[in-house]
Amino acid sequence: MKRVGFRWLARGSCRHPQAMTISGGSLRSVDFPAMVGVIDHGERGTILFDTGYDPAFLAETQSFPERLYRWATPVAIGPELEWQAWLATHGIAASEIAGVIVSHFHGDHVAGLRHLPGLPLYCARAGLERLRRPGRFRGVRQGLLSGLVPQACDAQAHFFEDAPEVALPTALAPFTTGRDILGDGRLLAVELPGHCPGHWGLAFRTLDDRHVLLAADAVWLGEAIARRRAPPRLTTALLGDTQAYRATLARLCDAQASNRELAILPSHCASSASRFAEDGDAD
Repeated sequence: MKRVGFRWLARGSCRHPQAMTISGGSLRSVDFPAMVGVIDHGERGTILFDTGYDPAFLAETQSFPERLYRWATPVAIGPELEWQAWLATHGIAASEIAGVIVSHFHGDHVAGLRHLPGLPLYCARAGLERLRRPGRFRGVRQGLLSGLVPQACDAQAHFFEDAPEVALPTALAPFTTGRDILGDGRLLAVELPGHCPGHWGLAFRTLDDRHVLLAADAVWLGEAIARRRAPPRLTTALLGDTQAYRATLARLCDAQASNRELAILPSHCASSASRFAEDGDAD
């Protein structure tokens, strides 16, 4: 695989009982960051993986029934997370952002799309189609806020399902195939079913020669992989398909067990993000 630059940065967080994300977890509420991948493609500029939270999330959940979403997962979005402020903090030039990859369309992954008008959107057709189905109560129950995704995004979408299928490096086994979404071998979308319709991760190789799999919400905590513990059925059945979710988690566990050097990064695990940053600093 051709290598890319990569940073894994938080943009907002929510609080939720840990027990909803891993069997046997604590009933106390803990902070779950919303991570954003900032990928330096080298030729095309900066590609984002998801957008994290944004003040648009608060605006979109002011009224009922959308407010139920905010009640269920209280969100922290300070002024430092305003789009331009967040970009400036991390030295990201807005003019160099060339596109955004969306793992799935839950509100905490797409709230910043309004800041990226006219840019290519790489996503799953199945996910976008589910987002656009009518029914506000249904959408909230499934973690979907259609208003966060401007209608213009539909015309800018490039679907994972249409990208060329390619073999994945053996470092990601038992995952064997991905979709070459840019056509140059750098960024390979990997289907990770179960969390919700159209849920995908992203595989790539970093400049310091680390294989990375961004797992999005296929698992919330790195601990769940280490201990092979899925969330309770209540959580997985509410959002997606429990059987498919557990099968995906088992494959993630096997991938980590067979290759300790593979960095599997869930989108909401502070510990995994911290370890990845520390390993990078050590290099």
